[in-house]
Amino acid sequence: MKYNFIKTSLFLLLFGCYVSSGFAQEYWQQRVEYQMDIDFDVENHQFTGNQTLNYFNNSPDTLKRVFYHLYFNAFQPNSMMDVRSRTIEDPDSRVRDRISKLDNSEIGYHKVLSLNQDGEEAEYKIEGTVLEVILAKPLLPGSSTVLNMNFQSQVPLQIRRSGRDNAEGIDYSMAQWYPKMAEYDERGWHAHPYVAREFYAPWGDFTVNISIDKDYIIAGTGVLQNANEIGYGYEDEGVNVKRKGKKLTWKFEAKNVHDFVWAADPDYTHTTAQVSGGPTLHFFHQKGAKTEAWNELPGLTVQAFEYIEENFGEYPYPHYSIIQGGDGGMEYPMATLITGHRSINSLLGVTIHEALHSWYQGLLATNESYYAWMDEGFTEYAETKTMASINNNQNPWGSKYKAYIYLANSGKEEPMSTHSDHYSTNFAYSLAAYTKGAVALAQLNYIIGETATASALKKYYYLWRFKHPDMYDWIRVFEKESELELDWYLDYWVNTTHTIDYAVDSVNEADGKTTVTLKREGKMPMPMDVYVTFADGTKKIYYAPLVMMRGEKENESELERIVLPDWSWTHPSYQFTIDTPLSEITSIEIDESRYMADVNRENNKWEKE
Repeated sequence: MKYNFIKTSLFLLLFGCYVSSGFAQEYWQQRVEYQMDIDFDVENHQFTGNQTLNYFNNSPDTLKRVFYHLYFNAFQPNSMMDVRSRTIEDPDSRVRDRISKLDNSEIGYHKVLSLNQDGEEAEYKIEGTVLEVILAKPLLPGSSTVLNMNFQSQVPLQIRRSGRDNAEGIDYSMAQWYPKMAEYDERGWHAHPYVAREFYAPWGDFTVNISIDKDYIIAGTGVLQNANEIGYGYEDEGVNVKRKGKKLTWKFEAKNVHDFVWAADPDYTHTTAQVSGGPTLHFFHQKGAKTEAWNELPGLTVQAFEYIEENFGEYPYPHYSIIQGGDGGMEYPMATLITGHRSINSLLGVTIHEALHSWYQGLLATNESYYAWMDEGFTEYAETKTMASINNNQNPWGSKYKAYIYLANSGKEEPMSTHSDHYSTNFAYSLAAYTKGAVALAQLNYIIGETATASALKKYYYLWRFKHPDMYDWIRVFEKESELELDWYLDYWVNTTHTIDYAVDSVNEADGKTTVTLKREGKMPMPMDVYVTFADGTKKIYYAPLVMMRGEKENESELERIVLPDWSWTHPSYQFTIDTPLSEITSIEIDESRYMADVNRENNKWEKE
């Protein structure tokens, strides 16, 4: 036994070396701890900051340099964001040529005043929105280092996501507002220039202290640590706290998040609502901003959170804040910035959408530059189901599929594998990320069934939250849950623009039986659910799985289902026989559920004349 134990231990040791040598690799991710002290000047829309960043290198690589994002630098004439907006075919109406017209008092910037590593000065260079730091000493695997930066920043005029004086009069919407460490993963650094698209960053803890004029109320990520000290939130509890001096320092802490957002305005009103067994919801809006809608919002948002937690997973943080600000709707950990001059339906819709990003961006946090559809699309899917539950909408998917088909027929579609910054049009990006991404999930209800889809989506959340999954991690969960092979689905739906188009090509009778010929008109193969309605009003489903699925989905219908031989993708046509004469059949239809994204449903049905 002793000999076997020694042999086993030696094998494990050698295998560990084998793994660490690059033949295989255990999961790892970087981690950050931010301490930031901000002194804000509301007269000049500027602030100074001291940032102490403890950076943990959990990778197997020695790092000789690190990268930060300096997002405010995008809001300067001739920046990449400016030029991109002025040259793309269909610019965002909020941006267009506005950056090019900013004067020196309206631009945004970050200026690094000093930067050192573990007390030793570090070299750095800035190119646009990216700061490259040459480390004073290499950062070894499994070690950490402390980077200290003093910086001075100016808040740009509100144009996209972040800035001052938005269209509704919110003074400060502080998103992407600080020098932020870029993500390093198994594919290396992701220091993408900021051209108004997506984000990717390591998780960590934030301690943020913001000193600002005492008339301002701050809302944001994290939990306020000194409400009693500054007298905020106690006015209705009979606590009379006198605010001293010209400024107050708001102290926030946030654990295990990958970003920090805040907003400030002197006219915010603040209300709360409690989700049973879940987070406290905070609502910040200006007095008079669609007050009736904002008064209705808390109760409906509680209802939405209860549905979301039951169907998609529990929210792990104590707070979530819905804050009037920004330029539309944008998600951040524990908070969202949304414009507030909306009807209740619009206000609720944007709130639910941005809140659900806490699941698919805040907690799963795929690399959105490459997998924007795994955030925006999955969020859109969950939003559609949540809104349908509140509005009792039994058929919420029609508009989503119609929008996808419009994209597919537009001639402008690009594969969803396209880098988010590099789509040729905003039109193609938006419909791919949001709509086709949502249909990617909805269509799995057809391929593997509704029960397996719902169960797999929830398991995916719990298995991969806080871990930056990619599309292969996602689809593998659905494979395990359904016991079907699904790599072909990614090959076609994500990596190509091939479309689905199936037709009932012909229906013929011979010897008292009916022969049905199906034809694949589009390039993307799919399994077939064919609904046959008989003259007596009864129905049956004739089901033809794909060969490459290596199995079949469960029958969730109350109808009898006949499982047919598998259909090979190499064969454009397929025949099967119904043991009933044609005279006793009234209709034959492919996919009565409408979950399959067939771009031409006119050829999906045969009906007796």
